[in-house]
Amino acid sequence: MLLAELKRKCEMLRLPALADALVASVPAQRLWHFRADALVAEYRISTSRAAPSCVKNSLGTPDGLFSVVEKIGAGAPAGTVFKARVSTGMHFSEFLKNAPDENLITSRILRIQGEEDGHNRGGDVDTYSRFVYIHGTNQEHKLGAPNSHGCLLLGNADVIALFDALPDAPAGTPVARLLVAL
Repeated sequence: MLLAELKRKCEMLRLPALADALVASVPAQRLWHFRADALVAEYRISTSRAAPSCVKNSLGTPDGLFSVVEKIGAGAPAGTVFKARVSTGMHFSEFLKNAPDENLITSRILRIQGEEDGHNRGGDVDTYSRFVYIHGTNQEHKLGAPNSHGCLLLGNADVIALFDALPDAPAGTPVARLLVAL
């Protein structure tokens, strides 16, 4: 099971276990949230249109072990668009008038950091510096199929629920572990 793989990687990397664990499957286009080994929620997601990849500029969803290290957007209305991790204060419907096909970052952002040096952390494979997130999307009708530029996309209500379920902590402090499996 993927949760066991997440735990194995944490042990191998000598990372402490956290109460919250997220497991994403690229083939299934699903993300599961566990707390203390109990399933809390399952979400339909979209991963990258491009082949999965940890490499800079690949536009691929990276795989491996990550930590959620920043929560952005608390209190913003559902559908709020974020640019460069800052709320625009505008709903995605306002943006779509000029770019109806644009896939926007909406509602909440869970910023992730790779935990595997040379695979998804450091150099040209650094997930954090690639700005790969878990976030909401204005294209909810495409969830369940690849549709991102590397991020893990959730429905707006789902990303808000996940965001609210994870503990608050200062930016840079891991609040959940995430395994992305191919």
